[in-house]
Amino acid sequence: MRLRARRWLADPVFLLCLAAGLLAFAVQSGELGSADTTYRLQTTHWLWTSEPQVFPNEYPEFGLHGRGGQLYSWYGIGQSLLMLPADLVGTWIADWKILSDYTDDPSVRGIVVVYSTSILVNLLTALIAFRLLRQLMFTVRESVIGVLALLFCTTHLHYTQNMMENNYIMLLTLVGFSFQYEWLRTSSRAALLVGSGALGLNLLTRLTTGLDLIGAGIFILLVFWFERVSARQVWDRFLAYCRITAPVYAFFLLIERLYQYYRFGSFIHTYVPLFAQEQRLQDPSLPVNFPWSTPFWQGFFGPLLKPEKSIFLFDPLLLLAIALLAILWRKLSPEIRAYGLGSLLLLLGYICFYARYTYWAGDFAWGDRYVSTSVEMAAMLAVPLLLRYPESLSAWIRRGAIALIATSFIIQIASLAFWLPLEVYQMETLGHPTFVIALRFKNIAAFALGKMNAWGLNNVAMRQDPWDYVHITTWNFLPFLLRRVGAVPGWVVDAAFTIWIASLAGLAWALGMLRIALRGGDAGSVEA
Repeated sequence: MRLRARRWLADPVFLLCLAAGLLAFAVQSGELGSADTTYRLQTTHWLWTSEPQVFPNEYPEFGLHGRGGQLYSWYGIGQSLLMLPADLVGTWIADWKILSDYTDDPSVRGIVVVYSTSILVNLLTALIAFRLLRQLMFTVRESVIGVLALLFCTTHLHYTQNMMENNYIMLLTLVGFSFQYEWLRTSSRAALLVGSGALGLNLLTRLTTGLDLIGAGIFILLVFWFERVSARQVWDRFLAYCRITAPVYAFFLLIERLYQYYRFGSFIHTYVPLFAQEQRLQDPSLPVNFPWSTPFWQGFFGPLLKPEKSIFLFDPLLLLAIALLAILWRKLSPEIRAYGLGSLLLLLGYICFYARYTYWAGDFAWGDRYVSTSVEMAAMLAVPLLLRYPESLSAWIRRGAIALIATSFIIQIASLAFWLPLEVYQMETLGHPTFVIALRFKNIAAFALGKMNAWGLNNVAMRQDPWDYVHITTWNFLPFLLRRVGAVPGWVVDAAFTIWIASLAGLAWALGMLRIALRGGDAGSVEA
């Protein structure tokens, strides 16, 4: 037993997964993080209880009238299915006699759902991202550090705390890329089935992830192109690819369409025309082309340049990835070129698709949540490339890269400090454009120094409803939120702080052990 434990503690992959799990545990607030996820959890509850998908009092803010005049959620069912096991367990625990009288937020059910689901998704993402980087022929050390950069230095960290569907979508997309690439190298039908199944499952979460499905195919084609495979061979492999992927994608698309028909009585349309119709009834001043009323170039350049949503401000690691791909292009292997270019084309596809959408920026979100997954996928290459080719980079480029990585880390840590609507509420007073990240650091300083009144933070918070006021005026971690709400005994708050501090210590220990493990053995080997 001791020998086995020692082997685990010397295994970088085990330590990486341990760190990913502890990180997800430490950053949780106990809340679902957004109204969107709350609505999706209600759909989860609808799956196995008699409760409706949408309560009448939530309309017209949320919900659409569907078949039989009933209110239905307009979201896909993917994330609701993901949360189903945790919802079953969380509801059971919440009914325990010792907990049954507690009905405040964060709820027992919500705590169980966010902790178990976020930890699982974070751990699996670490595994599949490591697998994909190894397939791209990065060493164990380069791959492990690259995954840590993804988890700590991109908006993936923010969406680990705020459980929107982004990280789940990214997990499935990475599975698709990894296993379809395995098929490319081994001709394994099982691998192609797994990869296609993951991408197909994504369609149940958000139909626009059809772009990810296309992106995986482009990635495979780019590998062929960069390896100068003959047109005949490409055609034969393409037919073999389609024979497996087409039925899988059709199966999941059929499920998605059946769910659409069940709610809104249409196999062909999405919820958007119905949403537009009901919104126009409530507000006749809306344009005829709502919700595709944003001028294309405004929606295109917004995610790139707008200080409230720029992907380069919220994910600076993307700048480093693009720069290194450009500088090192001639030295890169075909598979790295294909993945780098493919992920950037996927990002471009998402930006173009949402450019005309009225809510192209994702509304209540940290950064542009509609494109963040593809941003993170591209940014994942930055640190492995920096570690692989240091001798090909000048000293000032290396120093600039390190500064950019440190900046990325600080920005992502800052994103966890407060509940995400805080700056959105402030912009209602401050107006647009607003440099959101700078405002977040100002808020952190105001709260830490007790200057909330002097800097106007309390004035903004007090204009919100009582529930929001409580949640945006405390550090966004479970122990602090429990203390702020004040609905549980003091010993529960003390226990929560003890466990939280222990998780931070455990995370620091896991990272320390991982550093030691990467220094020894064959961590630098390219061999699998």
